[in-house]
Amino acid sequence: MATTAVRGNFVDIRARRTYAAEVSIGDGRIARIKVLNEVVEGFILPGFVDAHVHVESSMLIPSEFARLAVVHGTVATVSDPHEIGNVLGVEGVEFMIANGRKTPFHFFFGAPSCVPATVFETAGDSIDSAQVGALLEKPEVLYLSEMMNFPGVLHGDAEVMAKIAHAHRLGKPVDGHAPGLRGEEAQRYIEAGISTDHECFTAEEARDKLKHGMKILIREGSAAKNFEALIDLLRDHPHEMMFCSDDKHPDSLVEGHINDLCARAVAKGMDVFNVLQAACVNPVEHYKLPIGQLREGDAADLIVVDDLLNFRVRQTYLNGQLVAENGRSLIPSVPELQPNRFNCTAKQPKDFAVPATTDELLVITALDGQLITGKERMPGKVEGGRFVPDTSRDLLKIAVVNRYGDAPAAVGWIKNFGLERGAIAGSVAHDSHNIVAIGTNDEDLSAAVNLVIGARGGVSLADGATTNILPLPVAGIMTSADAYAVAKDYARIDAQAKALGSTLAAPYMTLSFMALLVIPHLKMSDLGLFDGDAFRLTEA
Repeated sequence: MATTAVRGNFVDIRARRTYAAEVSIGDGRIARIKVLNEVVEGFILPGFVDAHVHVESSMLIPSEFARLAVVHGTVATVSDPHEIGNVLGVEGVEFMIANGRKTPFHFFFGAPSCVPATVFETAGDSIDSAQVGALLEKPEVLYLSEMMNFPGVLHGDAEVMAKIAHAHRLGKPVDGHAPGLRGEEAQRYIEAGISTDHECFTAEEARDKLKHGMKILIREGSAAKNFEALIDLLRDHPHEMMFCSDDKHPDSLVEGHINDLCARAVAKGMDVFNVLQAACVNPVEHYKLPIGQLREGDAADLIVVDDLLNFRVRQTYLNGQLVAENGRSLIPSVPELQPNRFNCTAKQPKDFAVPATTDELLVITALDGQLITGKERMPGKVEGGRFVPDTSRDLLKIAVVNRYGDAPAAVGWIKNFGLERGAIAGSVAHDSHNIVAIGTNDEDLSAAVNLVIGARGGVSLADGATTNILPLPVAGIMTSADAYAVAKDYARIDAQAKALGSTLAAPYMTLSFMALLVIPHLKMSDLGLFDGDAFRLTEA
């Protein structure tokens, strides 16, 4: 039997020590760990785990996501497939599982708990408690995905509680999602058997949940960034914290993943063993992930990094197979099907017109780096008896178009996107993935939406004669194209959006959350403007 020997400073996270060693790999497993009495280079670690991510938000199918992630030392993800679930139901979840099997990467999927997320939007499918139970029976499905319907938990909704009961019956954890929930209500939510939350955006909120036994995920994605607010908690709670990206666009996944969070945490003075506990150990123990942890007899899932400061990854091994080396992925692309559900027809500029019937407009206030939004009243600008965008005040039009059938567009108002001309649109629009668009005029708004419709999914841009689209033909939210090419194409259209005036760090990622009704305070669905605090549709 052929063996591979990996030499370096062996990092024993649980014992909190390092020593020179040679790790012998045979038949995909760690055959022996031999202590060396010599100076060696590099550090051998168990691989990093993203403790909560929607792979779909990378715009890549799982097999392509894996090609990028392994370069940064990520060997596993705890993946919530509710994005594709909202489009294709159980069929979508099964697609993710099947595609994930085509790569050596460890994808661990959850059973989506909230499909559709609310009754105030049009989704492509639904997943009920019986279907959740059937999914949880699958060995690849290790947990119940984020329970966004926290009002349903607090009020004992029968369908919600049945989903939680299925997970408890099978001994599988339940992920939480309760932004801003505090005090007695947070305690009741946790006592329902919900074990994690990745939505805390203040340390005070996280401490409130930690004291009731909840584990807190430090999220740093392409749009939602909570690392700075939460990282200090790692000092006192090293066994209750994990790292996650939640949503990561392809261009930022090319640049880094959990390894970046490790480097930032150490740079802030965090104990390196606490950091690695959160990045490599806690997710494995909490979700009971069947991956190697650098012990003799374990699967050889390990990485070699230059040092414990910058965490630049030299090599990544999965089941003993070298899958990445010195910034180069060794995982090949695989052919894949393109399931989808896209049934609307082209729109016209008049479909986005808004008659001037009031003096003021209720306006969504986007916040850079956050999923939550603000809301405020602003006087509208009127031309020809209609409200129109006013770029001088950064007052833009937002529209959500039902992509599952022909229906009138829902149109509202938004600020802080900064567009000075043109429009952007996309069918990546959490959670139901209708088409969301923001623009400075109805002609470009219509053109951007029609680009998405014509491609049966994608992110687009229109500025007069200048147009661009990144097609996403898999469920209208992903592509099976080469991950590196997709990252370049996305970076190009992202730069074009910023050239239109957007000051946001990730305009398309932020755009995708403007239809996410379960995050307050004001959002837009295909059925109209939604007040997240009152949890109902409201008048514009």
